[in-house]
Amino acid sequence: MTGVLGDRHRVWTNDSIADQCAPHLPGWRLNAATWALGVVSVLAYAPFFVWPVLFATLPAWLILTRIAEQRSPSLARFAPWRRSAVGRAAAIGWWFGFGHCMAGLFWVGEAFLVEPEVFGWLLPFAVTLLPGGLALFYAAAMAGAALLTPRAHLGVQRVAALAVTLSVTEWLRGHIFTGFPWNVLGYALTYPLPLMQSASLFGIYGLTLITVLICALPGMLYLGRGDIKPDSTWQHVWRHAWWIAAVLPLAMLWAYGHMRLNASLPAMNSPAPKIRIVQPSVPQNEKWRPENQRRIFDDHLALSRQTTGWPASGGVDDDAAGIALIVWPEAAMPFFPLNQPIALSDIGRMLTAETTLVSGALRAGPSPSPAERGPVYNSLIAFGSGESARVIAAYDKIHLVPFGEYLPLQRLLEAIGLQQLSKLQGGFAAGIAPRPLLDIPHVGKLGPLVCYEVLFPGTIVQGQERPRALVNVTNDGWFGNTTGPRQHLQMTRVRAVEEGLPIIRAANNGISAMIDANGRITARIDLNVRGSIDAVLPPALAPPPYARFGDAIWLAMLTMIVAGVLANRLSGRRGAGGP
Repeated sequence: MTGVLGDRHRVWTNDSIADQCAPHLPGWRLNAATWALGVVSVLAYAPFFVWPVLFATLPAWLILTRIAEQRSPSLARFAPWRRSAVGRAAAIGWWFGFGHCMAGLFWVGEAFLVEPEVFGWLLPFAVTLLPGGLALFYAAAMAGAALLTPRAHLGVQRVAALAVTLSVTEWLRGHIFTGFPWNVLGYALTYPLPLMQSASLFGIYGLTLITVLICALPGMLYLGRGDIKPDSTWQHVWRHAWWIAAVLPLAMLWAYGHMRLNASLPAMNSPAPKIRIVQPSVPQNEKWRPENQRRIFDDHLALSRQTTGWPASGGVDDDAAGIALIVWPEAAMPFFPLNQPIALSDIGRMLTAETTLVSGALRAGPSPSPAERGPVYNSLIAFGSGESARVIAAYDKIHLVPFGEYLPLQRLLEAIGLQQLSKLQGGFAAGIAPRPLLDIPHVGKLGPLVCYEVLFPGTIVQGQERPRALVNVTNDGWFGNTTGPRQHLQMTRVRAVEEGLPIIRAANNGISAMIDANGRITARIDLNVRGSIDAVLPPALAPPPYARFGDAIWLAMLTMIVAGVLANRLSGRRGAGGP
């Protein structure tokens, strides 16, 4: 193991590079440089997909961390945690994470500009406090890597340790405090489409581990190659290991992706149902005004009776002939449709006996008493035809958005004048888990996902029964023409690959799409485009490894790498005369 990880020899070290850079990076410059690395690393995600930038930014992050570790502690009087090398490594981790999350999540601020007179004052806090809090996970990752490899030279061991700790902290970020797994580093290796197929094996947290190894290790090996003396053929080969470490794993991932994409799709027992997806593109600042309710509802009805195609063209009215399922986006109707007989009548008349409507909708639960309002749910409701549309199935969202759909410590914060972006007094109530399936006539059973519920890998299908497809309704109109809606779409595509299931995606104003089980987009409506599209529902695949085993493969990789790092540490101590 020592021969591979090389901790007792200077064959894989880059400490001299850190020593040379240190005099040119006093404290504030070091922090600023690390912050800038985090910002630049965001180019790896949608819509840019310039993930090769990580071949530079990740090794540079490690080098800057080593500079901080070796530097005499500053401000230790005011920040005692900086007295240790681990504490200084955590600080550099935080600065990287702060830049990374600030640049990657700036679009969150757009939501506070929908009604600037109400929420505008919160904008500076949203775009700084949220990234600052999420940066703590990056601080923990780098501190953990320093703890795992306290005396290791800057090389393979530290890269391996960071791969472990960063994938673990990103898993924690996706789970604790309700979770927020946006821009997990593994998404960098989900473009182009052949690379995305690796998510079916490793899941997104496993891809984070692989991304760090693929993108950080070559730089470390390249910068340290001058320390290798080519006294033998084997050592001569190791001098070129830096590009082998980059090319070989990428080639393997690419080959697996091509194999999966070229595999034959399962045969369909009957003709695939035809789906119509509606995107009304209602501006968010107009959606909830009472005077707009009828116009918005009528527009959904009109778009349901026609298709504009892809790319968008003039609408053709066909009264939804041959359509098995119409899908409207999240909270499509700006009222409680189950309490509006006229709306139910209009929906019932719009549908035929062969057509079902699945729509995002607000649903009011029963009141505990005449003086109290019952719970309000952000729901997905399936309607059938009739004089008055009948409810076939319903799902109440179980994973609510903090500060968007509810406030932590709701009563306390409302008492001091704060409110969530939805402005619903008391906030939304969560539905009951596990997430049920919607049994839709002529289509099959669909797994419902409302808005950002699609972000959470491993929780998409919660029961024992596997759905025919997934349906995701959302409203990305909060976030304008930014990277946010595009990143949301990319993460939705990855869920399709992980589960081996097609996804029907309807957005109020975002990017609506039909996504097959390999993550291909077979039809779409782009951002800020009003229209509807028809698409045949693609077949589901057999459950891929991630759908069957979840994060078990990732955990196995973690275990092997941690065992290797710890064994190498023990070997190094024995070689140095330790126990």
